[in-house]
Amino acid sequence: MTDPIADMIIRIKNALAARHQDVAIPYSKMKQTIAEILETEGYVTSFEIKTDATMQNLVVRLKYTDKVPAITDVRRLSKPGRRLYASSKQIPRALGGYGITLVSTSSGVMTDKQARKKNVGGELLCQIW
Repeated sequence: MTDPIADMIIRIKNALAARHQDVAIPYSKMKQTIAEILETEGYVTSFEIKTDATMQNLVVRLKYTDKVPAITDVRRLSKPGRRLYASSKQIPRALGGYGITLVSTSSGVMTDKQARKKNVGGELLCQIW
């Protein structure tokens, strides 16, 4: 069984390690939402959807500050074999609040801060810092 979200974050992590400017990821609505959150939070510069003859790709432009990647590390929390859920009060803070935790809620994918503000819990996707 493949994990598309883990594939996305590993592609981004590997592209940052190799100092690439952008990375192409197979498109899905969930990945687009995650890319929108990463852009809003300042972890990536931008993203766009490119359509080839056979499939759609999400091209994410990576962000560097003085040749240092904006994303230091990414950790996948909920996995296909072991799903992790948390209420709004139990959502963990990434790196003591310096990073973000992405949560898939009934109101859509959002950051841990937004989930606490709306008082909704859900599946813990990943932590980014």
